[in-house]
Amino acid sequence: MSHLFIGLISGTSADGIDAALVEFPGANATEGLRLHAARVHAWAPALRERLVALGQGGEPASLDELGRLDVQVAQAFATAALALLEDAGVASARVAAIGSHGQTARHRPHGDAPFTMQLGDGSVIAERTGIATVADFRRRDVAAGGQGAPLVPAFHAALLHAPHEDRAVLNLGGIGNYTLLPRTGQVRGFDTGPANALLDAWCLRHTGAAYDADGAFAASGTVDDALLARLLGEPWFAQPPPKSTGREQFHLDWVQAGLRGGESPADVQATLLELSAATLADALRAHQPGTARVLACGGGVRNGPLMRRIAARLPGVAVESTAAHGLDPDFVEAMAFAWLAREALAGRPGNLPAVTGARGPRVLGVVHPA
Repeated sequence: MSHLFIGLISGTSADGIDAALVEFPGANATEGLRLHAARVHAWAPALRERLVALGQGGEPASLDELGRLDVQVAQAFATAALALLEDAGVASARVAAIGSHGQTARHRPHGDAPFTMQLGDGSVIAERTGIATVADFRRRDVAAGGQGAPLVPAFHAALLHAPHEDRAVLNLGGIGNYTLLPRTGQVRGFDTGPANALLDAWCLRHTGAAYDADGAFAASGTVDDALLARLLGEPWFAQPPPKSTGREQFHLDWVQAGLRGGESPADVQATLLELSAATLADALRAHQPGTARVLACGGGVRNGPLMRRIAARLPGVAVESTAAHGLDPDFVEAMAFAWLAREALAGRPGNLPAVTGARGPRVLGVVHPA
């Protein structure tokens, strides 16, 4: 079997499809691992707008629309994979498999019929690329009583654990999540709440920009302490792990419910940034207070004000990018789904029950042959 795998993911913010071509030549994840090529493939604007609306709790117009979206997302993912191979000068026949996360349309891991739904039909990706595709990673964990998220901690643990210090890997995507890597003991992980999702949505509404470049919009405002206190009162933040969330929980209507009227848009942006920093810091102090180092990845790493506020709320903790440890912070999650595809083909579990709450280890993903 080839040692080359492609990982594809579009996260909560739906700001693009991250594609990574990864080589795993060794018996484990770390031995000889190499990121051959990576790129971000832009969504068609109209499709992205519809996906964001769905992710924030909007309803599809019909079952027909949902079916079309499933295929359209898969076509976009396939195009991203083929463009990545063209960039790298690698033939599709050399790739063992694609690991495709898809685009989350709804995530409801609680209730009498828990489910999670990621759009992007793996059969379409396999047909378009000629490469075996592993997709639909989250549903088996949910079926086993888990949250179906986060799934990246096993990959984090393989690459970034250190026997000399307690570490945490922080993913600053639309939603923030931690992987806790103690020197000894069990790996844990959980979502913390909004990282970039609310910042991006509020910025788009008030400036027309898809994201707040380097936190400039937030930096132009002042934190509204009363609004921050109201937002921090959200009961979800106090729930113990395992837990996961998404745009269906944290969206602009949720923000609007906390406003009293007359707030400056820039002040709200500054407050949302502080909300992200506060909830991330509070969660780490609550669940691994001895952490010496936080290794951050995801789009939020490029938001200087956000990174500085997280560090300010974690005195004595080194807060740094995964780049300092040889992992491109923009593509850690895409690399992880390449790894999850590798584990699925080998028949090895991809989840950590201590992270997701599943009844036990499970092989994740559905294989769609080439």
